[in-house]
Formats: sequence, structure tokens, C-alpha cells
Amino acid sequence: MIQKETLRRLEFDKILETVAQFAHCEASRHRALDIAPLPSPELMERRFGLVEELRTLTRLNISLKLSRFEDITRQIRAVRPRGAVLAPLDLQLFIPTLRVMAAISSQLRFRTDVPLLQSEVGELTGFPDILNPLEHTVNSDGEILDTASRLLADLRGQKKGLTARIKRRLEEIVRERHTAIFLQDDFITQRSGRWVIPVRMDSKGMVPGVVHDVSNSGETAFMEPLEIIALANELENLVAEERAEEIRIVRQICDWIREDAEPMLEQFESLVRLDVLNCIALFSDNLTCETPVISTSASISLKGARHPILTLMGKEVVPLDLELADQDRVMVVTGPNTGGKTIAIKTAGLLSVMALCGMPVPAAPGSLLPQVANILVDIGDEQSIEESLSTFSAHISQISSILKQADRGTLVLLDELGTGTEPGQGAAIACAVLKELHGKGALVIATTHLTEIIGFVQREAGMINASMAFDRQKLAPLYRLTLGEPGESHALEIASRYGLPAHVVNFARGMIGTMEADFHSLLRDLKDKRRQLDDTLDDLALREEKLARAELNLSERVADSNRLLKEAREKGYEEAQQIIRKARREVLAIMEEARKERAREAKARLDQAEAEVEQALSELRPEEGAPPDKIEVGDTLFVKPLNCDATIISVDGRGKVRVRAGSMELEVPVSALVKAKGKVQKVQKKRTQKEEREEREPASTIHLLGMRVEEAIEELERFLDHAAQDRISELRVVHGKGTGALMKGVRSYLSGHPLVASFRTGERFEGGDGVTVVTLR
Repeated sequence: MIQKETLRRLEFDKILETVAQFAHCEASRHRALDIAPLPSPELMERRFGLVEELRTLTRLNISLKLSRFEDITRQIRAVRPRGAVLAPLDLQLFIPTLRVMAAISSQLRFRTDVPLLQSEVGELTGFPDILNPLEHTVNSDGEILDTASRLLADLRGQKKGLTARIKRRLEEIVRERHTAIFLQDDFITQRSGRWVIPVRMDSKGMVPGVVHDVSNSGETAFMEPLEIIALANELENLVAEERAEEIRIVRQICDWIREDAEPMLEQFESLVRLDVLNCIALFSDNLTCETPVISTSASISLKGARHPILTLMGKEVVPLDLELADQDRVMVVTGPNTGGKTIAIKTAGLLSVMALCGMPVPAAPGSLLPQVANILVDIGDEQSIEESLSTFSAHISQISSILKQADRGTLVLLDELGTGTEPGQGAAIACAVLKELHGKGALVIATTHLTEIIGFVQREAGMINASMAFDRQKLAPLYRLTLGEPGESHALEIASRYGLPAHVVNFARGMIGTMEADFHSLLRDLKDKRRQLDDTLDDLALREEKLARAELNLSERVADSNRLLKEAREKGYEEAQQIIRKARREVLAIMEEARKERAREAKARLDQAEAEVEQALSELRPEEGAPPDKIEVGDTLFVKPLNCDATIISVDGRGKVRVRAGSMELEVPVSALVKAKGKVQKVQKKRTQKEEREEREPASTIHLLGMRVEEAIEELERFLDHAAQDRISELRVVHGKGTGALMKGVRSYLSGHPLVASFRTGERFEGGDGVTVVTLR
């Protein structure tokens, strides 16, 4: 568990003070100030998710309907005992709180994009059955309103009217001549709740009434005239009834609150939690924070991290990049004074605490922070960003405590390690401390100025040097962390910059030992070579990037060529298919026309042959006409115009007869009748309505269900040709839904067909997606 003193040393309390400023309730403010690291990664991820949902709403220009509300915990606990009654001023505190609950409930109830928030706040209702009466009962000053009940409004109306009558009568009395001469003044007032007039003390017996008070001077008696005593008593009764009704109303509301006390407390707790989450979200938006990744492998990867307190102060902050992997668990940062070493380790510690509390951190997306059980720091007594007030003894005492508590689940931050005593011994102690902490598996970030520690870290496995960059030309720190490279203190350069006389600096430079000077010179040479190596690597990376882009461009061009070739082949294939289909349609049309033409020619030849045969037969054997005088009704004779036998049904005696053949009757001359040949009229078989409809109406629907695309296209081709010949304007193609392949193939074929004007998906009553309705040209 992280100690409060550690949080104070990292100045986390200042962060919480800023967060608490966004609270809408005193309870929320206290809860925000009490934010502490969460015990499990699951709780951290949940809070990250809740805050992110709030920030997402903000990005959608939707802010929570939070406004100032009151802490009603004390009032709810006070009203819990049976018969307990709250003062109207306490009841008034419920109104803003219940209003906020109702507003949040209506805002979040039907949203589907904030599931975590909905589960966090639970079933917020705002208790409308209590809020509505409360709003009509008390005002913001704790006064009971006339709208609290109809009886109360009626009593107050009567009271107001009676008071007006009393005042009006008193005003008349003070103006009456026989009374005015005994008055000290002509005003009316109240004493002990009774309406009175000021009468001179020496004349109080001249005005009938009751004395209720005497002035401080003793010269004025405040008397209630006898004639208004009855009205005043009636007014007192109305006041008592009014008070009784007010008490009844307050008791009723308190009873309602008592019944819902437990769920009301739960909903208030949900509202406070939501307000605290909103505080964190607003703070995160203010600092442009991002949600970090919580690492269980004890690694730190800060990208573009900014110290939040410096950012809040409005100072320009150089972003910090810091990597501490599992293989290098100890980092020692060196560099110039005022170069930002302490800020760097405080940033790492403070952002780690924020992440453990489920708060987004001021860093770039993708930053990684460890899920540690404890953070141990030695940043001196009352150490701040600007100065250090620690001593060697304080350092050693704190480091001893750290060594006892450190383990693999610990992040250790050590500032100015090894200072405060003789440099050689201080460096030796520092190296021993680093080795002990590394052996315990703790994550360690330390700062120092001692060169002996730099060499030890460089040789020791699992440890890494880092430095704060320094501009040698401007003699100014750059506040940028460089990994894998030790730094220099640049004490002489900084001393000269801050006004130390040149001769003093030169003397100090001469006092530096040759070995140390050689060390710093070698360190500068190594840095120069490192810089040259970095430049070379950057150049190689640039060349590699250009080569990769060229390869990518070449691959894209090859892909484009292959795509164009494939498209050309597909286009040629489609054009060839269209040509084949067109030719097939033309051949079918020609064949159909030829078939019809041959049928007509054959029928004509048959008719001609039949006529020739009849003519030949008539020439070979002339037909004998029927004698007119022997024709009788009921005879059967051959009727030439009908080419069949018919029955005589009447003879008119003028050379004409009426005959019947089947259902047909007509009148013919006697010369058209010959001897019966036994040839009867052909009777057509009666066809069904379905056959007549099929003959009369050519088919307008084709079923392609279960066919392959190629088979379906062939059937559809013939169907379209016949439909065009039969002049059918609209067709139904039934292909079903299935996988959709047959439907796509049919519609692709129809889209380029010369006989098709348009097509569409069938309506529900036509078959829906399983049917395509085609309109022909």
C-alpha cells in the first residue's frame, strides 16, 4: 500500500485539489480529495472505461446534466427514527439533489453508448413522488409555500383577509377625533403578536382596550382596542390552524422520505461517484490526458509525458520520453543541475500514481505504466521541484526503510543518490544500494552527480545510464532525457552562467584532477561519436525508408498492371458473351419466323389441295340436287355452304329452307342441298378456363430455383426472346435468395441485355428479394 507521505512527496495532493475543484457537491469534493490507488487492475480498467465514456460524451458536445446539489446524508439519517421531523430548511436541501438525479436519469436511461456509466449509477430515479410535493411545499429559504396543500392556501387566504380588516379598522380608530387626542402617534404596530396603537400613558384609561406593552421611556402604552379583540382572537385561531397544517405537511413528507431512506442513500452515493468521475474526466480534458496501458510485467514506457503540476501552472513543459524495460530494471539519470532530473523522476512517479488511481495521464497514447503494489521515494525532506532541503542522515534513514520494503512489486525513486557526504563513500553506498534493490527485483529510477556511480551502472547487468541533454553552445539545459548515455554535471559552465567570476571558475577548473578531466573529455568524445552514429543510423533509416517506398511503388505498379490485364480479359470475355447471346437471339428469332412462315404455307397448300380434290370429285361424279317437292321437315341433307350434313327444320315454299347443323341455324336455297354424305359438323372440345387463359396469355414468369448460374442464363435467354415476341412488357424471374450467387448472376446478365429496359427487386407481395421484376423495351 502506498503511504500518504509518499503521495505528498510526489505532490499528488495538489493534483487532487485541482480535481476536486470540478465537484458539484461538498461530499463529492471530499471524495475527490480521498482518491487513492485502486487494489486491482480490473478496478483500474473499469474506472478508465467510465472516464472515457464521459469524455466521449464531451467530444459529442454532450455534457452531464450535473449542477450544484447538496449532501443529504445527514438529513436522511436524522429522519430515519420513527416520528422524526426535519425542519423545512433541511427539506429544501433535498430538492436540488433529487432534481440532479432525475436529470441524469433522463439523460442516460436510453443511451446505448455508455454501458459502464449506466451500470455504475444504477437505477437513478430522482424519486419524483417525493420531489414534486417538495417543490410545491418549500422554497429556497425554507419557507412553506401556499401550494403545499389546499387547506393551507385557504387558511392563509382567510388570515390575510382578517389581518387586512384589523389594520383597516385600527387605521380608522387612530383617525377618529375622540381617540386621536389621546394618541402619542398615529401609527399602528404589533406587540406580542397583537395589533396595537400608541396611547399616551396619562390617557390610557381614556381609550378602552388592553395594554400589551409600554415604551422604554414609559410615556407610551401600546393598547389593543376592545372592538378588535374578537377579530384578533379569530386571527390567532387561524394562525394556530395554519401552524398545525404546516406541521402535518412536513410530517407527511418526512414519512415519505423515511420509507425510501435506504434507496435514496444508495442513489445519492451513485450520484456522488458519478460526480467524482466527472471531475476526473474534466481534469483529463483540461490537461489533454490519455488512458495509459497498465503493465503487469513491471515496465515503464512514457511517451511525451508532461508533469501535470507544471502544466497547470501554465509553464512550457518539454515532453519526457522514458523507457524502463524488464531486462533493465534500474536507471540512473545524470546531468546538469537545474536540468530536469528531479522533474523526470517525479513525473514518472506521479503519473504512475495517477494510473494506479484509474486516472488518465498527461502523456501520448500508448504510454505504459506498471501495476505496482508500492511506490517508495527518497526525494528529501520537504523537497519540491525548485529546491532540496534534505540532509545525508535523512537520506540514509529513508533509504534504510526503502530497502526493508522493496520487492518485485515496488517502484523506487531516489533523488541525488550518494550526496550529502564525502563523494567517494557516498558513491560506494549508492552503488551498494542500487545492487541491493536490483537483487530484490524492484524498479528503480535514481538521479546522481557522482561519476563513480555512472561507471558501476555501465558495467552492471540489468542497469542502464540515462542523461538530461545540455546545450554546450548556449550553456542551457534542454530538459530532454537520453537513454543509454551518461550525462555531465556541467557545474563550472552553469556556475559561470549564473554569475560566478571568471577567475574563480578558472581556478576551480585547475583544481579538477587530471583523471576526472580525462574522464569528462572521454565522455564528451563518446557523446560526439554516439551523435555521429545516430546521424549515420538516421541516414541509413532514411535510405531504407526510400528503398521500401520504391519497392512498394514497384509492387503497386505490378499489381496495377495485373489488374488492368485481368480487367481487359474479363471485359473481352463479357463482350464475347454478349456477341454470342445477341447472335443466338437473332438465330432464334429467324428460326421462329421461319417456323411460323412454314406453318402458314402448309395450311394454304392443304386448303388448296382439299379444294382441288373436291373439284375433281365433283367433276368425276356430279352431285344430284334434292328435289324441292320431296324436301320435308326432319330430312337430313348435305348443305354445300356448311360443307356438312344438316337437318331441315322448315320449308317456306319459295325455294328456301331453314337448316340446323349442331347449334347453328341458317336459311339456304334449295339448290345448295344435295343427298346426305354422312359428314357432320366438327364440334370443338370445350377447353378449361386455365387452358384458354394459357393460350390467351403467354407465360410471364420463369422459375430458376435450384439451377446453376450458367443453366439459368440459358433458360432466361430463351424466356426473354419468347416474351419479346409475345409482346409481354413485364416479367417475373424467380431465383430465390439462397447465397445470393444466382440473384447476382441473373441481375448482372439483365443489366446489359438489349431487350431489358429496367429491372427491380420484387415487392413483398411479389416475392421480395427472391424475385426480380423485369420491364422489356
